Amino acid sequence: MKSTRTYWNPLDAQNADEWEVIEGSDGNLMQLTIAEDPVTGDYTRLTKIKDGYSTKEFGAKSHTYPEEIFIVSGRLYDEAFGMWLEPGYYTSRPPGEVHGPFIADGDVVTLEMSYPSQSIEE
Repeated sequence: MKSTRTYWNPLDAQNADEWEVIEGSDGNLMQLTIAEDPVTGDYTRLTKIKDGYSTKEFGAKSHTYPEEIFIVSGRLYDEAFGMWLEPGYYTSRPPGEVHGPFIADGDVVTLEMSYPSQSIEE
C-alpha cells in the first residue's frame, strides 16, 4: 500500500530540504517522492526543472511500466513529440513510449505517477 501523509504542501519553502538533486544535473533537476509502495515499487513524485535547463545529456527515455504525468507549472518542450506542454497538460504513457529530452521554459514542476508493478519486459 502506498505511503500516506495528510495535507502538506511539498512546494512550500519550509519543505525545500525534502527535495533531492537528480545526479548529473548540477542542481537543475530535483525530485521529491511524495508517496510510494515499498512492496510494488509504485510511486508518486514531483520533479522540478530549472528555467532553461535541457535534459539532452540524459537523452530520450522510455520505461517498461506505465506512468502518468501532469504539468503543474512552467512550460516543458518534449522533443520526442515536438510540442510544448503547459500547466494542465496530462499524459498517460504506456510501457515503452519514448519521451524527451525536455527543455524547461520557466521553472517547471511535474507530477508523476509511476507503476513499476505493471512492468512489461521488453
